[in-house]
Amino acid sequence: AMKIELCAFSGLKIYPGHGRRMARIDGKVHIFLNAKCEKAHMAKRNPRKVSWTVLYRRKQKKGQQEEMTKKKNRRTTKFQRAVTGASLNDIIAKRNQKPEVRKAAREQAIRAYKEKQKTKEAQKKAQTKTSVKQPKMKAPKQAPTKGAGRV
Repeated sequence: AMKIELCAFSGLKIYPGHGRRMARIDGKVHIFLNAKCEKAHMAKRNPRKVSWTVLYRRKQKKGQQEEMTKKKNRRTTKFQRAVTGASLNDIIAKRNQKPEVRKAAREQAIRAYKEKQKTKEAQKKAQTKTSVKQPKMKAPKQAPTKGAGRV
């Protein structure tokens, strides 16, 4: 599980046992694949202008056609699904309803709910009237203890 490094000039992989390291005075370490890369770096050549480097190939967009074609045909498609408690046909019908019809249905549902609540309240009141509450017994207070208490 040795680490595979990248060449500081060419960008190619350097496998264990290969390459050369060069430490600059400021402490930065450069790793080169071979003497060719090291000499090109020392001669201050721009790797973007040297045709066999990875940076050049990236800049000139070489060898990227396969990846491009894969990315092109990904498009988001919108589609509708049924939600729990409502089928797709119900949802579409509701969306196509006129606002007045929707408002009337809503008001009617509210009225029905309020009626239900009123009947519940009436039943509750009737129940409380029939069952008379018995008064609860109070717990006896503690007898004062002998002694000075707080002074």
